[in-house]
Amino acid sequence: MGSKELIAKVFTELADALETGRMAGPRIRVGVTTLGSEHGVEEVVKGAELAAEKDTSIDVVLVGPKVESKLAQEVCDSEDAAHKRMEELLKGGELSAAVTMHYPFPVGVATVGRVITPARGKPLLLATTTGTSAAERVPALLKNTVYGIAVAKSLGIAEPTVGILNIDGARQLERQLKELAEHGYLIHFGQTVRADKGAIMRGNDLLAGSPDIMVCDTLTGNLLMKIFSAYHTGGSYEALGYGYGPGVGPGWQYIVNIISRASGAPVIAGAVAFAAACAAAGLPQIMEQEWQAAKRAGIEELLAPPTREKETVEEIQPPPKKPTGAEIGGVDVLEIEDAARELWRQGIYAETGMGCEGPVVLVAAEDKDQAAAVLKQGGYI
Repeated sequence: MGSKELIAKVFTELADALETGRMAGPRIRVGVTTLGSEHGVEEVVKGAELAAEKDTSIDVVLVGPKVESKLAQEVCDSEDAAHKRMEELLKGGELSAAVTMHYPFPVGVATVGRVITPARGKPLLLATTTGTSAAERVPALLKNTVYGIAVAKSLGIAEPTVGILNIDGARQLERQLKELAEHGYLIHFGQTVRADKGAIMRGNDLLAGSPDIMVCDTLTGNLLMKIFSAYHTGGSYEALGYGYGPGVGPGWQYIVNIISRASGAPVIAGAVAFAAACAAAGLPQIMEQEWQAAKRAGIEELLAPPTREKETVEEIQPPPKKPTGAEIGGVDVLEIEDAARELWRQGIYAETGMGCEGPVVLVAAEDKDQAAAVLKQGGYI
């Protein structure tokens, strides 16, 4: 090849990279199952074609009934047959990733979704949105955090910020994440837009996209995905975002991105691009690296069943009642009653309540410092 031809080739590749947003490299094949949508096969095909048009480095393969399309096709006549064929193509390496609906991941695998936040137009990862990372709430939230970090890194976010949605288990999770960080697992905590700051996030932060990753339980994440995707269409058509994301978890080797039966063509196109980016980066390998780093920092010990003995209300009677004018925050709602009983055991009268920022323990003003020390020692704050 002469110098003129070489220069022309370089400029052609650069122009293509600028147009598609992806530098030259191995092509990514993404399968899209087309059956099951509430909007029909045509809508799914439209989304797949839109993805292929926007990024010509992605080869999109339709998996479903025969349709009129320039895209490659794997013809299947049912959802079950399409899922089976999709899995065969993934396992055989003929697909780099897949986009599908209603897929049954094994326990331990959950999806990390991606939405566009309305206040600032900033993408936000929701960890997680479908699947079950663990049977118990707080262990699931802990795993969800690592899953979210892995997906963020696969999208090129080298130091993703983590926010914790203010839900049941949030305070326990915050303590455990700080313990992981102290033992060497690198976590960059986000900051709420509210004046009090900190990594515990509220609705304002969802709208603003304060962190790169918002950690929540799967049911909450699924609800948020639907709201963010369809809040301006009346709910029946999901028009914004990138779908419910790829399934991730220790040992899971495939990239299967989930969309809803209500997802419209723009979301389906976003899901294809999301899946392709994860495949190009090697998401399963990134997930394994993150999990091993978390293991070295002690995540498996934190995931083990708690050893703290729970005492019943009958076993511990409260001290004489006193006026409770002081609040102690930072106790998780799942532990609030146990925290109050621990103070009773130490001879400190306490009540429980709910402040505007979450649960609080109420004590007498003169007992506040002592009570806070007791709760800190007991691992409640």
